[in-house]
Amino acid sequence: MENSLKTLLAKNNVALKKAYGQNFLTDENLLAKIVEKAGIGSGDTVLEIGCGAGALTKELAKKAKTVIGYEIDKRLEPVLSETLAEFSNVRIIYKDIMREKIADVEKMLGGEYKLVANLPYYITTPIVMNFIENSSLLTSMSIMVQEEVADRFAANPASSDYGAITVAINLRGTAKTVFKVPREKFTPVPNVDSAVVKIDMEKDKFRGADLNAVRDCVRAGFSSRRKMLVNNLINGLKLTRGQAETALTAAGISLTARGETLSAEDYIRLSDSVKQVKNG
Repeated sequence: MENSLKTLLAKNNVALKKAYGQNFLTDENLLAKIVEKAGIGSGDTVLEIGCGAGALTKELAKKAKTVIGYEIDKRLEPVLSETLAEFSNVRIIYKDIMREKIADVEKMLGGEYKLVANLPYYITTPIVMNFIENSSLLTSMSIMVQEEVADRFAANPASSDYGAITVAINLRGTAKTVFKVPREKFTPVPNVDSAVVKIDMEKDKFRGADLNAVRDCVRAGFSSRRKMLVNNLINGLKLTRGQAETALTAAGISLTARGETLSAEDYIRLSDSVKQVKNG
């Protein structure tokens, strides 16, 4: 498939752009495995981001009811037209997904959907955060990302990989690394290995929680990893030391704790405590 990809790109005078993070996966067995692990079935609507030359799009179209793909590089239109010629259940939109409102995208999709993508490394975190914080109809994300990013997404509290994005994901769902992909499987070969992460969204996982307030606490908690949480709350949330200590104690959190040791549940309790001390 690698040779056919190169031939197809050359025929359409398309040179891959580093600025778009264009590293295409050409192993058909791996592509089929991504679709399988994403749990794509005949009734599913799939949103793909970064269709590239359409290798993954094609595998998705074989299994899904509908595939809507976003591709920023309009030069790939003739390539995708040829790759996907046999499928009537695919629509490619040549726009930058980062400039679209999630609500508008979901309105167009018309119902629940699954997101599957081989994401360019440089936009992985912004895209994931955008959908985690703003989606209402997304049921799962199955995404190819840089291996070290996969480690962060699925990390446990108190580990070196655990961070604000881990908590953000845990507030809306659960992430796990499905399998790893060596760099040699891509064209051109990137400088790092990759992994497929699946994030299963859980509707109303923490029903009733003020997620905006929780996110404020999370941002404060991770603002300086070397500092104790109490100091980060003072600086990040403009609390007095007394208020910060009262909030931590009320939430059942040690006054010497650091932000990276708290679970999503801990941050929810803490945000409730912070609101109470602020309101007097």
